[in-house]
Amino acid sequence: MNSLTRRSFLSGASALGLAAGVGSTAEAQLVWKTNDWRIADFEALVHHTARVKQVYDVVQINSGRFLNNVKNSLNGLEFGFGVPREQIKIAVAMHGPANLLNYDDFIWSKYQIGEWLKVIDPETGKAAVRNPFVKSTKSSGHDFHGTDPDKEDTQYQDTSMEALRARGVQFMSCHTATEEQARVLIRVKNLTQTPEEIVREMMAHTVEGTLVVAAMVAAIALLQAEGRYTYITV
Repeated sequence: MNSLTRRSFLSGASALGLAAGVGSTAEAQLVWKTNDWRIADFEALVHHTARVKQVYDVVQINSGRFLNNVKNSLNGLEFGFGVPREQIKIAVAMHGPANLLNYDDFIWSKYQIGEWLKVIDPETGKAAVRNPFVKSTKSSGHDFHGTDPDKEDTQYQDTSMEALRARGVQFMSCHTATEEQARVLIRVKNLTQTPEEIVREMMAHTVEGTLVVAAMVAAIALLQAEGRYTYITV
């Protein structure tokens, strides 16, 4: 997998000529204002009353390994340390390449995200034309709702975004990253759409339950400073 970083997104955007006017068109909205997004939902997340609150800062996809870390946090807190499930809140702050995990199969297929970010679909062994991190592969099994966390086929060992969200995890997407990524997509794929057309389309195909925040680096700061979330990056 390549190391497509936030810096490369920014440099790609610069190559598109943002300073020369691409970012100053009437459609462009590189910076969200407070009335542009669901800030009340974010405030509720910040001030969640859980005893243990943790924010994962995730930039690289790395085959979705961070999802296993999130699962381990939930299991360790609930079963290893005896913290009740309702007293645990985990927020996953995805920006950089990981931001694309917040968008559905339509986006992954149309824009060939797997080919772009070198993400391999474990079912086909080829570049993913769907988002392989969202759907559970265990939920249809008869053991899924079992209570033994040691069993591989239960919800407690499921690392899909779908299963983790059901356990209370809040996944977050970065609007700033999405804007930057739209501009890079235009450049690398020679697209004729405007950046804002792509951004609007992506927003319409956000994975269920995802909270799109104005800027992830700012969101993480508020979660730590005001929400007292502990911080981890993997």
